Amino acid sequence: MTEVRLKHQRITEVLAKEIRSGDRPAGEQLPGEHALAQRFGVSRTTVRAALAELNEAGLIATRTGKGSYVLFDGRPLDDRLGWAHALAVQGIDTHVRTLSVREVRAPELSRELGLDTATFIRVERTRELVADGSVVSYERSFLPPVPGIRELPGRGLDEPSLTEVMRRAGLRADHGEQRLAGRRIDAPEAEVLRRAAGDWFLDTRRTSRAADGSFVEHVVSLLDPDHFQLSLEFG
Repeated sequence: MTEVRLKHQRITEVLAKEIRSGDRPAGEQLPGEHALAQRFGVSRTTVRAALAELNEAGLIATRTGKGSYVLFDGRPLDDRLGWAHALAVQGIDTHVRTLSVREVRAPELSRELGLDTATFIRVERTRELVADGSVVSYERSFLPPVPGIRELPGRGLDEPSLTEVMRRAGLRADHGEQRLAGRRIDAPEAEVLRRAAGDWFLDTRRTSRAADGSFVEHVVSLLDPDHFQLSLEFG
């Protein structure tokens, strides 16, 4: 057992050094498990252990199986990390601006999600590129008023990763669904996004649930199609 641990640690250290030094640019896909196993002369099980450590350290984002995922400038974003972390992993420097955090009632959304309560904690935020200050997303997250979340309107959101705040409150997404449409933004949305009313944006609606099926989050996002794309893998 000790030998396997030392082997995968050695692989982790080598790959981490390559990533941090820039030998592997942000967004570059690592070789597959088989290729890495051949390179280091180890089993694929050992390679998986090393990749898991790199993922935990935030140096890579892994995806398993087929499905849909969001891209930013062609780079895959791992939603499980939360977008603040996922963008940072890909070397994309962004600033999150919190517009409001408040308790709201949304009976129609509650019926749509099959919930017993119509009360949510709604967090409205925009995401800007540090390079030029352009707003690339406007996100409205609806969260259950559980301990650790229901206090947010009073104390505010003092960190960029809402996903981390949710995890500390015991809200961990296991599965869900996401819908995508394209539409023209209205005047209030245009003001928030610093665009012109009628500009075209991607409208995504994602609902996440825990492993036991309980509600975790419903987020409505307007995404700049010049940067964001949705990729679908099948077969």
